[in-house]
Amino acid sequence: MRSYNRHYLGVAIFVFFCIQLLSIGTAQANPRYAAIVIDVESGDVLHAANADATRYPASLTKMMTLYMLFEALENGSMHMSQPLPVSSHAASMPASKLWLSAGSSITVEEAIKALVVRSANDVAVVVAEALGGTEANFGRMMTQRANELGMPNTVFRNASGLPDNAQVTTARDMATLSIRVMQDFPQYYHYFSTQSFTYRGTTHTSHNRLVRNYAGADGLKTGFIRASGFNVATSAIRDNRRIVSVVMGGFTAASRDTHMADLLDRGFARLSMLQRGDWIARADVLGDRMELPESPPASAQQLAAAPQATSTPEVSGTEHRLSFQSEMDIEMGSADDPIRALIAQADSPRAPSGNWAVQVGAFNDPDQARHLATRAADQLASLLNEVRVSVAESDGERRVFRARLVDLQESDAHSACNSLRAQGMDCMVVAHY
Repeated sequence: MRSYNRHYLGVAIFVFFCIQLLSIGTAQANPRYAAIVIDVESGDVLHAANADATRYPASLTKMMTLYMLFEALENGSMHMSQPLPVSSHAASMPASKLWLSAGSSITVEEAIKALVVRSANDVAVVVAEALGGTEANFGRMMTQRANELGMPNTVFRNASGLPDNAQVTTARDMATLSIRVMQDFPQYYHYFSTQSFTYRGTTHTSHNRLVRNYAGADGLKTGFIRASGFNVATSAIRDNRRIVSVVMGGFTAASRDTHMADLLDRGFARLSMLQRGDWIARADVLGDRMELPESPPASAQQLAAAPQATSTPEVSGTEHRLSFQSEMDIEMGSADDPIRALIAQADSPRAPSGNWAVQVGAFNDPDQARHLATRAADQLASLLNEVRVSVAESDGERRVFRARLVDLQESDAHSACNSLRAQGMDCMVVAHY
């Protein structure tokens, strides 16, 4: 019996290091932070923190610009060697840029590499004007297509991600975009692992260090503006399982990358335990799932068969070594052992539930009601340990679904509503029996 107990103690200790969740204290210290980790095959969300909270995409925007360009290549309206004219508006964009001159041109393939490697704002506008006539119109096209792809909380106003208060997204939407880029255009995905390219005698090097340094990472995009913090979307593969993760609001590029590597490690560890059927991996830590498109995603074999810009070997869990671990302390570090929390939850009596609720809206559509209530719960993660979402249909001839956070004590309900109002969300405290 003692050896049996020691075995499960060992499992718990292992999980402590493999699937820790972000601390509430970190979320409070960094209001720009958001993250999500997704198993692409199943759509299971392996980790989420503020995943549906509004954030600025910064240069992650360029993934959408590239998605639109890939569509144009596929429908034949563009081809790789086609020259794209540079307008004075495009040439006037601030850095980072390729320093294109008004009246010059750049080919489609050069534009793709410039967007991935250099994150060139002038090139983003060149593509926008080629596809949409004007950048403003292209922003509307991007937003419409994003919504069609399953990104309901994203609005684009420009093609680059330069500051615009109306250009917003969520970590979940950026993960959806990352998956759709791989799924819909596996033949172009290899560009996202490009580490350098030479344009008119100047060699430009990518600042996506994760692709270089995290074994198994094979692409996607970084981004930064002052309002957003340091963002990154990363895809990595291990043991033929692919994970997509998005981190937003990093304090520095280095801490963002270290934290992303940490999340990927934990995601792969949890996947490994799920495949073995370990009870600990199925514990009620998240239980969320992404609604991925119906068409089958590009497999690891399909992506591997595409032309390779760099050599990024697939590795097994036993071969992997975290490249960033010794680089620096993780500024956005991980937190309390989730297993300890589960044991405490099981062993201690639950606090009596209250008879008060916070109502954040009433809708004709129950899915819309649940979405807003879930978003409100996410925004209160740092204030309340547990929040139960309720979508109840009202009595009467007209069908109305009330979006509520329920089972709260009265004082907690008022504190929660005040917090939501401070974040710009309307709400009211109501009795709930």
